[in-house]
Amino acid sequence: MTTTTPPRVVVVDDSALMRNILARSLTRAGVEVVGSARDGDEALALCARERPDAMTLDLTMPGLDGLGVLRALRARADSNIPVVVVSAFSAAHGARAIDALAEGAFDLVSKPTANESLDAFIQNLGAKVKLAVASRRKPRPAANQNIFTSLRPARTLTGAKLVVIATSTGGPRALAALVPKLPAPLGVGTVIVQHMPAGFTGSLAARLDASSALDVREATGGEKADARTALLAPGGRHLRLAGDGRTTLTDEPAVGGLRPRADLLIEDAARAYGERMLLVVLTGMGNDGLRGAREVHRHGGRILVESEDSCTVFGMPRAIVESGLADDVLDLSELAQAIATEARA
Repeated sequence: MTTTTPPRVVVVDDSALMRNILARSLTRAGVEVVGSARDGDEALALCARERPDAMTLDLTMPGLDGLGVLRALRARADSNIPVVVVSAFSAAHGARAIDALAEGAFDLVSKPTANESLDAFIQNLGAKVKLAVASRRKPRPAANQNIFTSLRPARTLTGAKLVVIATSTGGPRALAALVPKLPAPLGVGTVIVQHMPAGFTGSLAARLDASSALDVREATGGEKADARTALLAPGGRHLRLAGDGRTTLTDEPAVGGLRPRADLLIEDAARAYGERMLLVVLTGMGNDGLRGAREVHRHGGRILVESEDSCTVFGMPRAIVESGLADDVLDLSELAQAIATEARA
Protein backbone atom coordinates (compact mmCIF):
# COMPACT_ATOMS: atom_id res chain seq x y z
CA MET A 1 0.00 0.00 0.00
CA THR A 2 1.46 3.36 -1.02
CA THR A 3 1.03 6.54 1.01
CA THR A 4 1.36 10.10 -0.22
CA THR A 5 3.68 12.34 1.75
CA PRO A 6 1.87 15.57 2.64
CA PRO A 7 3.42 18.79 1.32
CA ARG A 8 5.82 20.47 3.74
CA VAL A 9 5.02 24.17 4.08
CA VAL A 10 6.42 27.22 5.85
CA VAL A 11 3.99 29.92 7.08
CA VAL A 12 5.15 33.55 7.05
CA ASP A 13 3.15 36.34 8.72
CA ASP A 14 3.98 39.05 11.26
CA SER A 15 0.83 38.29 13.28
CA ALA A 16 1.13 35.41 15.76
CA LEU A 17 -2.66 34.96 15.64
CA MET A 18 -2.65 34.71 11.83
CA ARG A 19 0.30 32.29 11.85
CA ASN A 20 -1.72 30.09 14.20
CA ILE A 21 -4.87 30.31 12.03
CA LEU A 22 -2.91 29.49 8.87
CA ALA A 23 -1.05 26.59 10.50
CA ARG A 24 -4.28 25.05 11.79
CA SER A 25 -6.03 25.62 8.46
CA LEU A 26 -3.24 23.97 6.48
CA THR A 27 -3.07 21.04 8.88
CA ARG A 28 -6.82 20.49 8.45
CA ALA A 29 -6.28 20.61 4.67
CA GLY A 30 -3.72 17.78 4.87
CA VAL A 31 -0.57 19.90 4.71
CA GLU A 32 2.39 19.58 7.09
CA VAL A 33 3.53 22.91 8.54
CA VAL A 34 7.26 22.59 9.24
CA GLY A 35 7.81 26.07 10.63
CA SER A 36 6.62 29.65 10.80
CA ALA A 37 8.32 33.03 10.53
CA ARG A 38 7.30 36.54 11.53
CA ASP A 39 9.30 38.49 8.94
CA GLY A 40 11.16 38.08 5.68
CA ASP A 41 14.60 37.46 7.13
CA GLU A 42 13.29 34.68 9.37
CA ALA A 43 11.43 33.22 6.38
CA LEU A 44 14.54 32.99 4.22
CA ALA A 45 16.57 31.42 7.03
CA LEU A 46 13.78 28.93 7.73
CA CYS A 47 13.54 27.96 4.06
CA ALA A 48 17.28 27.43 3.83
CA ARG A 49 17.10 25.12 6.85
CA GLU A 50 13.88 23.21 6.20
CA ARG A 51 13.78 23.10 2.37
CA PRO A 52 9.95 23.19 2.33
CA ASP A 53 7.80 22.27 -0.65
CA ALA A 54 5.98 25.62 -0.53
CA MET A 55 5.49 28.81 1.45
CA THR A 56 2.51 30.96 2.40
CA LEU A 57 3.59 34.58 2.53
CA ASP A 58 2.13 37.82 3.85
CA LEU A 59 3.04 40.92 1.85
CA THR A 60 3.00 43.54 4.59
CA MET A 61 5.61 42.84 7.27
CA PRO A 62 8.22 44.91 9.12
CA GLY A 63 11.77 44.73 7.80
CA LEU A 64 12.02 42.56 4.71
CA ASP A 65 8.47 42.43 3.35
CA GLY A 66 6.79 39.86 1.13
CA LEU A 67 8.01 41.38 -2.14
CA GLY A 68 11.54 41.36 -0.75
CA VAL A 69 11.22 37.66 0.08
CA LEU A 70 10.01 36.87 -3.45
CA ARG A 71 12.92 38.78 -4.98
CA ALA A 72 15.39 37.05 -2.70
CA LEU A 73 13.99 33.63 -3.59
CA ARG A 74 14.21 34.43 -7.30
CA ALA A 75 17.84 35.45 -6.87
CA ARG A 76 18.76 32.10 -5.31
CA ALA A 77 19.77 29.70 -8.06
CA ASP A 78 18.94 26.67 -5.90
CA SER A 79 15.54 27.91 -4.73
CA ASN A 80 12.34 27.15 -6.62
CA ILE A 81 9.96 27.20 -3.66
CA PRO A 82 6.44 28.02 -4.90
CA VAL A 83 4.80 30.80 -2.92
CA VAL A 84 1.11 31.35 -2.23
CA VAL A 85 0.58 34.91 -1.03
CA VAL A 86 -1.91 35.10 1.86
CA SER A 87 -2.55 38.71 2.69
CA ALA A 88 -5.24 41.27 3.50
CA PHE A 89 -6.17 42.86 0.20
CA SER A 90 -8.06 45.99 -0.70
CA ALA A 91 -8.09 48.33 -3.66
CA ALA A 92 -5.07 50.05 -2.12
CA HIS A 93 -3.17 46.74 -2.05
CA GLY A 94 -4.08 45.74 -5.61
CA ALA A 95 -0.86 47.00 -7.15
CA ARG A 96 1.23 45.13 -4.56
CA ALA A 97 -0.67 41.94 -5.33
CA ILE A 98 0.12 42.29 -9.04
CA ASP A 99 3.75 43.06 -8.14
CA ALA A 100 3.85 39.81 -6.14
CA LEU A 101 2.63 37.79 -9.12
CA ALA A 102 5.18 39.53 -11.35
CA GLU A 103 7.90 38.57 -8.85
CA GLY A 104 6.95 34.90 -9.15
CA ALA A 105 4.18 34.21 -6.60
CA PHE A 106 2.11 31.20 -7.65
CA ASP A 107 -1.26 32.60 -6.56
CA LEU A 108 -3.08 34.85 -4.11
CA VAL A 109 -5.46 34.08 -1.23
CA SER A 110 -7.21 36.76 0.82
CA LYS A 111 -6.98 36.36 4.58
CA PRO A 112 -10.25 35.14 6.13
CA THR A 113 -12.74 37.79 7.15
CA ALA A 114 -15.45 37.76 9.81
CA ASN A 115 -18.21 37.11 7.25
CA GLU A 116 -16.35 34.37 5.36
CA SER A 117 -16.76 30.66 6.02
CA LEU A 118 -13.57 29.30 7.57
CA ASP A 119 -14.22 25.96 5.88
CA ALA A 120 -14.27 27.70 2.48
CA PHE A 121 -11.03 29.48 3.30
CA ILE A 122 -9.35 26.23 4.39
CA GLN A 123 -10.48 24.45 1.24
CA ASN A 124 -9.28 27.29 -1.01
CA LEU A 125 -5.93 27.69 0.75
CA GLY A 126 -5.25 23.96 0.86
CA ALA A 127 -6.12 23.49 -2.81
CA LYS A 128 -3.85 26.32 -3.94
CA VAL A 129 -0.91 25.21 -1.81
CA LYS A 130 -1.21 21.64 -3.11
CA LEU A 131 -1.45 22.92 -6.69
CA ALA A 132 1.62 25.06 -6.15
CA VAL A 133 3.57 22.04 -4.93
CA ALA A 134 2.29 19.87 -7.79
CA SER A 135 3.29 22.49 -10.35
CA ARG A 136 6.89 22.25 -9.15
CA ARG A 137 6.93 18.47 -8.94
CA LYS A 138 5.14 17.57 -12.17
CA PRO A 139 7.24 16.35 -15.11
CA ARG A 140 7.14 18.71 -18.05
CA PRO A 141 6.38 17.37 -21.53
CA ALA A 142 9.27 17.43 -23.96
CA ALA A 143 9.52 20.64 -25.99
CA ASN A 144 7.01 20.79 -28.83
CA GLN A 145 5.48 17.47 -27.76
CA ASN A 146 1.74 17.55 -28.31
CA ILE A 147 0.20 14.87 -26.11
CA PHE A 148 -3.18 15.26 -27.81
CA THR A 149 -3.69 13.71 -31.22
CA SER A 150 -7.44 13.94 -31.76
CA LEU A 151 -8.16 17.65 -32.06
CA ARG A 152 -11.11 18.67 -34.17
CA PRO A 153 -10.23 19.67 -37.74
CA ALA A 154 -9.57 23.38 -38.08
CA ARG A 155 -12.49 25.49 -39.23
CA THR A 156 -12.40 28.88 -40.88
CA LEU A 157 -13.59 31.74 -38.70
CA THR A 158 -15.10 34.37 -40.95
CA GLY A 159 -15.21 37.93 -39.74
CA ALA A 160 -14.53 37.42 -36.03
CA LYS A 161 -16.03 40.26 -34.01
CA LEU A 162 -15.13 39.33 -30.45
CA VAL A 163 -12.28 37.55 -28.63
CA VAL A 164 -12.96 36.28 -25.10
CA ILE A 165 -9.90 35.27 -23.06
CA ALA A 166 -10.49 33.19 -19.90
CA THR A 167 -7.82 32.37 -17.31
CA SER A 168 -7.21 31.72 -13.62
CA THR A 169 -4.12 30.51 -11.74
CA GLY A 170 -1.02 31.77 -13.54
CA GLY A 171 -3.19 34.09 -15.61
CA PRO A 172 -1.61 37.46 -14.74
CA ARG A 173 1.79 36.26 -15.95
CA ALA A 174 0.23 34.66 -19.03
CA LEU A 175 -1.69 37.83 -19.84
CA ALA A 176 1.47 39.90 -19.36
CA ALA A 177 3.14 37.75 -22.00
CA LEU A 178 0.19 37.64 -24.39
CA VAL A 179 -1.67 40.96 -24.39
CA PRO A 180 1.32 43.26 -25.11
CA LYS A 181 1.96 41.24 -28.28
CA LEU A 182 -1.51 41.92 -29.70
CA PRO A 183 -1.62 44.70 -32.32
CA ALA A 184 -3.91 47.71 -32.17
CA PRO A 185 -6.26 47.88 -33.86
CA LEU A 186 -6.71 44.15 -33.50
CA GLY A 187 -9.70 43.96 -35.81
CA VAL A 188 -12.03 42.62 -33.11
CA GLY A 189 -13.07 43.56 -29.60
CA THR A 190 -11.40 41.75 -26.70
CA VAL A 191 -12.86 40.85 -23.30
CA ILE A 192 -10.83 39.12 -20.56
CA VAL A 193 -11.98 37.18 -17.49
CA GLN A 194 -9.24 36.62 -14.90
CA HIS A 195 -10.25 34.99 -11.62
CA MET A 196 -9.23 37.53 -8.97
CA PRO A 197 -10.80 38.98 -5.83
CA ALA A 198 -12.28 42.46 -5.89
CA GLY A 199 -9.71 45.23 -5.83
CA PHE A 200 -7.03 43.47 -7.88
CA THR A 201 -8.22 43.73 -11.45
CA GLY A 202 -7.95 47.51 -11.73
CA SER A 203 -4.23 47.27 -11.01
CA LEU A 204 -3.86 44.34 -13.41
CA ALA A 205 -5.59 46.31 -16.19
CA ALA A 206 -3.35 49.32 -15.55
CA ARG A 207 -0.23 47.14 -15.66
CA LEU A 208 -1.29 45.52 -18.95
CA ASP A 209 -2.32 48.87 -20.43
CA ALA A 210 1.11 50.38 -19.73
CA SER A 211 2.84 47.70 -21.81
CA SER A 212 0.26 47.12 -24.56
CA ALA A 213 -0.75 48.73 -27.84
CA LEU A 214 -4.37 47.97 -26.96
CA ASP A 215 -6.23 50.17 -24.51
CA VAL A 216 -6.66 47.79 -21.57
CA ARG A 217 -9.11 48.81 -18.87
CA GLU A 218 -11.41 47.37 -16.25
CA ALA A 219 -14.99 47.06 -17.51
CA THR A 220 -17.49 49.39 -15.85
CA GLY A 221 -20.63 48.27 -17.68
CA GLY A 222 -22.44 49.67 -20.68
CA GLU A 223 -19.41 49.74 -22.98
CA LYS A 224 -18.72 47.84 -26.20
CA ALA A 225 -15.33 46.30 -26.83
CA ASP A 226 -13.82 47.72 -29.99
CA ALA A 227 -10.77 46.93 -32.12
CA ARG A 228 -8.49 49.11 -29.97
CA THR A 229 -9.77 48.06 -26.56
CA ALA A 230 -9.47 45.08 -24.22
CA LEU A 231 -11.94 45.03 -21.32
CA LEU A 232 -11.09 43.16 -18.11
CA ALA A 233 -13.89 41.77 -15.93
CA PRO A 234 -13.71 43.37 -12.46
CA GLY A 235 -12.99 41.05 -9.56
CA GLY A 236 -15.97 40.25 -7.38
CA ARG A 237 -18.61 40.82 -10.09
CA HIS A 238 -19.92 38.87 -13.07
CA LEU A 239 -19.39 40.43 -16.49
CA ARG A 240 -22.30 39.72 -18.83
CA LEU A 241 -22.94 40.65 -22.45
CA ALA A 242 -26.25 41.92 -23.83
CA GLY A 243 -27.54 40.97 -27.27
CA ASP A 244 -26.18 44.22 -28.74
CA GLY A 245 -22.70 43.41 -27.41
CA ARG A 246 -22.74 45.90 -24.55
CA THR A 247 -21.34 44.85 -21.18
CA THR A 248 -23.31 44.54 -17.97
CA LEU A 249 -21.94 44.02 -14.45
CA THR A 250 -24.04 41.94 -12.06
CA ASP A 251 -23.90 40.83 -8.44
CA GLU A 252 -25.46 37.43 -9.11
CA PRO A 253 -24.23 34.72 -6.71
CA ALA A 254 -20.83 33.15 -7.34
CA VAL A 255 -20.93 30.13 -9.64
CA GLY A 256 -18.75 27.27 -8.48
CA GLY A 257 -17.17 29.65 -5.99
CA LEU A 258 -16.21 32.09 -8.76
CA ARG A 259 -17.25 35.67 -9.40
CA PRO A 260 -16.49 36.58 -12.14
CA ARG A 261 -17.31 33.29 -13.84
CA ALA A 262 -16.02 33.08 -17.42
CA ASP A 263 -18.75 30.62 -18.48
CA LEU A 264 -21.45 33.28 -18.08
CA LEU A 265 -19.70 35.77 -20.34
CA ILE A 266 -18.72 33.13 -22.88
CA GLU A 267 -22.29 31.84 -23.18
CA ASP A 268 -23.59 35.39 -23.68
CA ALA A 269 -20.91 36.09 -26.30
CA ALA A 270 -21.60 32.84 -28.16
CA ARG A 271 -25.27 33.70 -28.47
CA ALA A 272 -24.54 37.30 -29.52
CA TYR A 273 -21.68 36.65 -31.96
CA GLY A 274 -22.10 33.04 -33.09
CA GLU A 275 -19.45 32.00 -35.61
CA ARG A 276 -17.86 35.45 -35.32
CA MET A 277 -16.52 34.67 -31.84
CA LEU A 278 -13.09 33.38 -30.82
CA LEU A 279 -12.58 31.84 -27.35
CA VAL A 280 -9.06 31.61 -25.91
CA VAL A 281 -8.56 29.63 -22.67
CA LEU A 282 -5.29 30.04 -20.80
CA THR A 283 -3.76 28.49 -17.68
CA GLY A 284 -6.03 27.92 -14.68
CA MET A 285 -7.30 25.43 -12.13
CA GLY A 286 -10.77 23.95 -12.44
CA ASN A 287 -12.98 23.81 -15.52
CA ASP A 288 -14.42 27.31 -15.87
CA GLY A 289 -14.86 27.92 -19.58
CA LEU A 290 -15.93 24.38 -20.44
CA ARG A 291 -19.66 25.07 -20.30
CA GLY A 292 -19.16 28.23 -22.33
CA ALA A 293 -16.97 26.40 -24.84
CA ARG A 294 -19.85 24.03 -25.55
CA GLU A 295 -21.98 27.05 -26.48
CA VAL A 296 -19.22 28.51 -28.65
CA HIS A 297 -18.91 25.19 -30.48
CA ARG A 298 -22.69 24.89 -30.87
CA HIS A 299 -22.89 28.37 -32.41
CA GLY A 300 -19.97 27.78 -34.80
CA GLY A 301 -17.28 29.86 -33.08
CA ARG A 302 -13.63 28.91 -32.75
CA ILE A 303 -11.70 27.78 -29.66
CA LEU A 304 -7.96 27.99 -28.92
CA VAL A 305 -6.37 26.76 -25.68
CA GLU A 306 -2.93 27.10 -24.12
CA SER A 307 -0.76 23.98 -24.16
CA GLU A 308 0.38 22.12 -21.07
CA ASP A 309 3.97 22.99 -21.94
CA SER A 310 3.45 26.66 -21.08
CA CYS A 311 0.58 26.48 -18.54
CA THR A 312 1.16 27.08 -14.86
CA VAL A 313 -1.88 24.85 -14.23
CA PHE A 314 -3.30 22.80 -17.11
CA GLY A 315 -6.81 22.59 -15.67
CA MET A 316 -9.13 24.85 -17.64
CA PRO A 317 -7.44 24.07 -20.99
CA ARG A 318 -7.37 20.33 -20.26
CA ALA A 319 -11.14 20.26 -19.60
CA ILE A 320 -11.81 21.68 -23.07
CA VAL A 321 -9.29 19.50 -24.89
CA GLU A 322 -10.50 16.30 -23.25
CA SER A 323 -14.08 17.22 -24.21
CA GLY A 324 -13.03 17.41 -27.86
CA LEU A 325 -13.88 21.11 -28.17
CA ALA A 326 -10.47 22.65 -28.91
CA ASP A 327 -9.73 23.72 -32.47
CA ASP A 328 -6.05 24.12 -31.63
CA VAL A 329 -3.67 23.78 -28.66
CA LEU A 330 -0.81 26.27 -28.76
CA ASP A 331 2.03 27.40 -26.54
CA LEU A 332 1.56 30.82 -24.97
CA SER A 333 4.27 32.21 -27.28
CA GLU A 334 2.18 31.22 -30.31
CA LEU A 335 -1.21 32.50 -29.21
CA ALA A 336 -0.81 36.22 -29.99
CA GLN A 337 -0.07 35.49 -33.63
CA ALA A 338 -2.94 32.99 -33.79
CA ILE A 339 -5.38 35.54 -32.33
CA ALA A 340 -4.20 38.25 -34.76
CA THR A 341 -4.59 35.82 -37.67
CA GLU A 342 -8.13 34.91 -36.62
CA ALA A 343 -9.00 38.58 -36.21
CA ARG A 344 -7.96 39.28 -39.80
CA ALA A 345 -9.88 36.30 -41.22
